[in-house]
Amino acid sequence: MTTTTYTPTSDRGAETGVLAYLAVAAAVVLLMMAFGLLMRLEQAQLISLGAAWFYKLMTLHGAGMVGIAGIAGAAVMWHFLRQYVVLSKMILTANLVLFLIGVVMILASVLLGDFHGAWTFLFPLPGSSQGLWSTHAAALFMAGLLVIGVGFVLLHLDVARAIIVRYGNFSRALGWPQLFGHDDGNAPAPTVVASTMVTIVNLIGLVVGASILVMMLVNLYIPAFSIDALLAKGMIYFFGHVFINATIYMAVIGVYEILPRYTQRPWKANKVFLASWTASTLMVMFIFPHHLLMDFAFPKWFLITGHVIGYLNTFPILIVTGYGALMLVYRSGIRWDMTSRLLFVSLFGWAAGAMPAFIDGTITVNYVMHNTLWVPGHFHTYLLLGMIAMIFGFMYYLGKADHDAPDNAIDRAAFWAFVIGTLGFTLSFLYSGKESVARRFAVHLPEWVPYDRIGAAFAVMLVTAAVWFMLRFIARLRLAGRDHARVSLACGAVAK
Repeated sequence: MTTTTYTPTSDRGAETGVLAYLAVAAAVVLLMMAFGLLMRLEQAQLISLGAAWFYKLMTLHGAGMVGIAGIAGAAVMWHFLRQYVVLSKMILTANLVLFLIGVVMILASVLLGDFHGAWTFLFPLPGSSQGLWSTHAAALFMAGLLVIGVGFVLLHLDVARAIIVRYGNFSRALGWPQLFGHDDGNAPAPTVVASTMVTIVNLIGLVVGASILVMMLVNLYIPAFSIDALLAKGMIYFFGHVFINATIYMAVIGVYEILPRYTQRPWKANKVFLASWTASTLMVMFIFPHHLLMDFAFPKWFLITGHVIGYLNTFPILIVTGYGALMLVYRSGIRWDMTSRLLFVSLFGWAAGAMPAFIDGTITVNYVMHNTLWVPGHFHTYLLLGMIAMIFGFMYYLGKADHDAPDNAIDRAAFWAFVIGTLGFTLSFLYSGKESVARRFAVHLPEWVPYDRIGAAFAVMLVTAAVWFMLRFIARLRLAGRDHARVSLACGAVAK
């Protein structure tokens, strides 16, 4: 079999829109981390917010992290995909504007309207608040999610257009001619393959999510418009699970593009790589039933299918990407700095976060563990040490004017604080789950509090490191802006 490879193209530098995405992501991630820390301090009985505020913060934390993970992942994808296809800057801007409008609507619904029904907005809870929030507050929350979804649909439609213009159809962009025929060495770049996969699954997921949001909005004001609760739950979890998985599939493009620049080795896009992305294109849409294993009303075949595919989906992209990164780095003489360290450790975080999900996907375990803190342990590992580490690595990559310059001691200390803090924080969740500590409880039993306090201490460490990462990125953006202004003035003087 002939191995298809690609040589990384020259990076043209970050567009203003991409930098704006990352600046918004930095601000919102920091705010969501602060909300998460407040919730852990409340459970640890170190502060007293009250149950209502705990669930308000939980609602904002969940919705905010899912949305901002999508924005940050889209920034990585757009930045590198534009080297292969022609993307619209206007659509990139429109998505960010719609996102910010949606965020304002969600903040208003929670902070002014007291909505605190969690980001999953499970039917019929938004319309059955027992007087804790108004119908208008619930509608504003769901309409905010809908506005954000419309922005992402526009972005992915533009990506689909650009890919089809360049490659003719999705099958070619996924490398099917090389996968199912002769491997001629002309397979699309990994960035194109990953972007195609994300576009397919996210467009389907977003349309399903928008459909149930519209139906629930109608039901809020016209209760006679009935909705099957089981169907609504299935649609919500399908949308949510596909979208949050797609965020890391977008962010991992940074690994495919940046690590080869550090190792001076091309990323191999062979048949195994192409097969793994094609398999995951299908499987990522069928793994969400592991969240529904306790819903006995679902058909048994549906739950079994999701259970089996959930096992299988752990391997294709994750194993291929992890193994590929190890082979890329092995004896390469790679220069380790904040960018390469964060990107490399992100693959460990992705793998480590997938393992608790793999365990929880086992039916007999799921019955006992799914409604415990084991599950937040899984997805916080996956997001913090996986997806968010990729974003921080990308930020350092863009913000470092001289890529040969060594990192300072504070950078290195912040890296280890982030890794150790995240591991301690997530392990406190996992151990709490093992001890059957319930998830989504504002008030914890006395025997649970020590775990909460340990988790809160590690959370302070990782938040402190994240603050440093973001301050460094913002400071470098300002420095780059001043340098650009000086160059512009010099050019103007020469012209005169």
